[in-house]
Amino acid sequence: MTPEILTTLAGIAGEKNLLSDPADCWPYGYDNSRQHSLPEAVVFPSTHQQVIEIVRLCNSSKVPIVARGRGTGTTGATVPLFGGLVLSFERMDRIIDIDPDNRVAVVEPGVTNQNLQDAVAEYGFFWPPDPTSAAYCTVGGNLAYNSAGPRAVKYGTPRENTLGLHAVTGSGGDITTGVYTTKGVVGYDLTRLIIGSEGTLAVITQATLKLTPLQETKRTMQAIYNTINDAARAVAQIMAQPVTPCALEFMDAKAIEMIRNYSKIDLPDNAGAMLMIEIDGSEVSMDTAVSRIHHAAQTTGLVEFKIATTADEVKRLWATRKALSPALRTIAPKKINEDVVVPVSKIPDLINGLQTLGTRFGITIVNFGHAGNGNIHVNLLVDPDDPNQMINAGTCLDEVFSLVLRLKGTLSGEHGIGIEKRGFISREIDPVTLKLMRQIKLQFDPNGILNPGKIFPDQENTG
Repeated sequence: MTPEILTTLAGIAGEKNLLSDPADCWPYGYDNSRQHSLPEAVVFPSTHQQVIEIVRLCNSSKVPIVARGRGTGTTGATVPLFGGLVLSFERMDRIIDIDPDNRVAVVEPGVTNQNLQDAVAEYGFFWPPDPTSAAYCTVGGNLAYNSAGPRAVKYGTPRENTLGLHAVTGSGGDITTGVYTTKGVVGYDLTRLIIGSEGTLAVITQATLKLTPLQETKRTMQAIYNTINDAARAVAQIMAQPVTPCALEFMDAKAIEMIRNYSKIDLPDNAGAMLMIEIDGSEVSMDTAVSRIHHAAQTTGLVEFKIATTADEVKRLWATRKALSPALRTIAPKKINEDVVVPVSKIPDLINGLQTLGTRFGITIVNFGHAGNGNIHVNLLVDPDDPNQMINAGTCLDEVFSLVLRLKGTLSGEHGIGIEKRGFISREIDPVTLKLMRQIKLQFDPNGILNPGKIFPDQENTG
């Protein structure tokens, strides 16, 4: 990047909002994938107009741009592979408007998910997407990956909960997509196209979000089964009755064993799978709803079913799930975490197939996730200092993806493609469709400056 470009960037955003020293830029070269590439500069815009000017400058100079929130993504989508400029939105973190009468919030991309939830809760609402990293991740990042979390089983993903966007294309075009209303069918749905595109089509500067009223009350349940097949039958039955859970989380036998060894949480010896079930709604309907869930969960192999009736009991039930992450960090120095999705009825086939692969390659595989929509987090626990194990892990992961696709699944539910999965995308998407996607990318970003090297398996930097 030339000194002239740096000077112009400083003029646009202000000298205090520009980093160019490698030591200062270093932290902005990685995300939670632990991959790293040093950017040449980092700029912190504060207005939509600044973003337009920055993108137009980079487009005319063919300088790569990577839009970044807080770097909580796990696939390397915000790693600046070709140097260039990181466009960090951490200072564009305003909640512009909350309109309770129309159930709408208008926000900048740098606002954290948690800050948004806290703000709209004061008006009796919430925004449904709730990733595990909600306290740190930004709304812009949620939109870039279409990240959802447990509530997606009932309330949907960012695509279902975003009405419109203000954004800047790769050529510096100022675009507004979508509507302010809950219905609208004028033109193509560019809002849903940009959401989940990982910053490769446009840079989001503002989002109009659809809010949902907070429910009166919530109930938490825990069901333990002998086998994964028993638990999967229960999931199918729960999802087939009228009461849709707001969370339906799953852990396999390996995860349960890990929790038992790590913590003092009391779990039955014959626990082969566990479901955490949460429902929300009106107080008057709650007893009936709990009864229906309990009935649906009654499958062969049910070992234990608990219903929390107090806040302390809710905390104790969720403590089992919350103990898993520290257990994984303690036991494995590195874990390869994938977020595949299969049809709910295929969950047993997936888990059994993963157990077979783990035995074959000598790798412990721990599985948990959002059972209600078949979104399973597959964790390969490996030692990065063991080169043979890392080679085996790569081959094993290849076969994991083949297994998922054979089961009519998809390679990612909410983590995206980024760097980590771009080599596998052609297995799921046919050549004609991939070509069409590239053509769409070209229309939005003719010089290929927006997040180059991501998603497409053979994409190269054109700058």
